[in-house]
Amino acid sequence: MASGGNIGARRAGAKWDPSYEIKAVALLALGFGVVGLDRFIINPLFPTMQKELGLSYQDLGSISAVLALTWGVASIFSGQISDRLGHKPVIVASAILFSVLVATTGFAGGLMSLIALRAMMGLAEGAFVPASITATVEASKSSRIGLNVGLQQMAAPLFGLGFGPLIAVALLKVLPSWHYVFAVVAIPGFIIAVLMARVIRHDPPHSRADHTTEKSVGFLHALGNRNVIFNMIGMCLYLATLIVLSAFLPSYLTDYLKLDINQMGMVLAGQGLGSFVGMVAIPAISDRLGRKPVLIVSLAVEFVALVALMGIGANPLALFLVIFVVTVMNAGAVAITVGPLTNASVPPAIAATATGLVVGVGEIFGGALAPAVAGGLADAMGLPVIIKIGVLAIGLAFVVVLLGVKEPRARVQTQDAVAQV
Repeated sequence: MASGGNIGARRAGAKWDPSYEIKAVALLALGFGVVGLDRFIINPLFPTMQKELGLSYQDLGSISAVLALTWGVASIFSGQISDRLGHKPVIVASAILFSVLVATTGFAGGLMSLIALRAMMGLAEGAFVPASITATVEASKSSRIGLNVGLQQMAAPLFGLGFGPLIAVALLKVLPSWHYVFAVVAIPGFIIAVLMARVIRHDPPHSRADHTTEKSVGFLHALGNRNVIFNMIGMCLYLATLIVLSAFLPSYLTDYLKLDINQMGMVLAGQGLGSFVGMVAIPAISDRLGRKPVLIVSLAVEFVALVALMGIGANPLALFLVIFVVTVMNAGAVAITVGPLTNASVPPAIAATATGLVVGVGEIFGGALAPAVAGGLADAMGLPVIIKIGVLAIGLAFVVVLLGVKEPRARVQTQDAVAQV
């Protein structure tokens, strides 16, 4: 077996099952969709919450940052727990826990209780991520790993950023207050947890070959892998661009370009649509053409689009198209990096550990720290600096991938071969 082992059905004796692939990927995608909904539902509810609880916009930033920070920390450590105990216990337990916590958010009476609840929720949701990605990879036929991970990953922005505002507004119209909204959106999480407990396979123990000196489970071995290191750096840069633009584009469009609210909404729709398309299409293309070549092209296109964005004035259609392209390429790079590229670069015994490191470090620096730094720079230098931050980050990411990342070796997929006999 080539170094790094098979991807797809990872465990000794595991066989690829097309029926299980469909059910598992669908449930894991829905689970990640619920994660996205629970994470972002607070944004459209915030104006209502703000009046009742006396919160400021800075408070919203603090609430979002603490969730991103604990999400990242949990991803780093839960990956190794998942590799040791199996993915299913971590997936089911974290889904139940974050559902309880989102329901409990409705009882928050002020800033400190909100911060405490969202911090704990970040721990639970962060624990779900590496285990669910690895479980998706293991359920997938080798030729569909990129596609399936993309389908799973796109569910979070689709449900959280796409459907979330619609759901929040609809529920506010029929429920007594925002407190009840959190309880209602928690229900799908409990249902998905039960279904995953029934359907997702509990991984058999790793084979003895996975636990040789060269393949010992742990952070040190994962951190000794070249691609894991460069993938972590890349994720910091991808998420810094994505999160900074998501946070500050509304203000850039209305305060700097002077678009009205309807025009701003139309332009920002490019982000939601771009996330959906990018996380499905780009990883699927990489299944055919290779991970590194597709990453390089995606980052080059994103860099050019960001440079173009700096020169576009108050033209809503042009802004929509350019932001759509930026988000397609960025979301595709994220999905490739956290899924097929990282999983194919390490032995199966540390797949979730490596994935957790890539997701966690990226979330801490790109999701939590980058927006705080960007906010200070925007105050000092003006809102256009947020696009310059993206140009710099993606330019660096291109160099990191070009010089640092190695294309994983092709593996013989034993489970595919068995299925074809």
